[in-house]
Amino acid sequence: MKLGLQIPDFTWPGGPPRLGEDLAKVARAADEAGFEFIGVMDHLFQIRSVGSDKREMLEAYTTLGYLAAHTSRARLLAIVTGAPYRHPGMLAKIVTTLDVLSGGRAWLGIGAAWNEDEARSLGIPFPPLAERMERLEETIQICLQMWSEEQGSFEGKHYRLTRTLNSPQSLTRPHPPIMIGGMGERKTLRLVARYAQACNLFPTPELPRKLEVLRAHCEAEGRDYDEILKTSMFNFDVGANGEKIGPTIGRLRQLSKLGIQVAIGSVKDVHTIKPLEILGEKVIPAVAGF
Repeated sequence: MKLGLQIPDFTWPGGPPRLGEDLAKVARAADEAGFEFIGVMDHLFQIRSVGSDKREMLEAYTTLGYLAAHTSRARLLAIVTGAPYRHPGMLAKIVTTLDVLSGGRAWLGIGAAWNEDEARSLGIPFPPLAERMERLEETIQICLQMWSEEQGSFEGKHYRLTRTLNSPQSLTRPHPPIMIGGMGERKTLRLVARYAQACNLFPTPELPRKLEVLRAHCEAEGRDYDEILKTSMFNFDVGANGEKIGPTIGRLRQLSKLGIQVAIGSVKDVHTIKPLEILGEKVIPAVAGF
């Protein structure tokens, strides 16, 4: 098993004047500790499960570009991009740029989006779920076409592109890996089986069934289930001095037994750096054999 860091909260003691400096320190520490992924949420307002919507929230891809400059090995992605928030052609260009400037470390994490309040507040169209799912699939198709040698048009139900030129092309070939987030059994997991290199799930009691549903979709699509990386969200809390290392490793072991290969999530008090060092020294080596 491997670990990934998600940074969902930017309300730190130094405030916005020190946010760039503090974020760079967090990114470097996570990179040096051995985290496989470093990611951020694609939200415009802070979400309720973290805190007030007035807490600081950075735009995802600007932040990932900044993180690329302060890291050298971790994979970089939004967990996950809200498909309706950016035109697909622009999204493909953004992820390509991140891939080139990071030396081939970009992933496309993507989902249908759910936060209607932030979208409508800032004037972003937010259609009903069925249409968002259609747009999600077309967005993935457009990104794949732009990462191929095909420079022709794209004619979909929601998007029409006259020329899918993408220069420079991504360093990662045939394309930056795609991670689809969500647990919808009829549509989301079918899209994982059809297009994605990874899924991102929540560690709920339903997780085993979701993986079985994904396996069934893979069989229907003629896809090898084992070639899809299974990732799950996770909250890392090793304690101020590492007193919770044992329970953390135990929870990760249970996830691994269910079939999860990468646990990605927030780290309590990440801005202090010490929890990242503890995870790198004690937890990442311990779970590597799971």
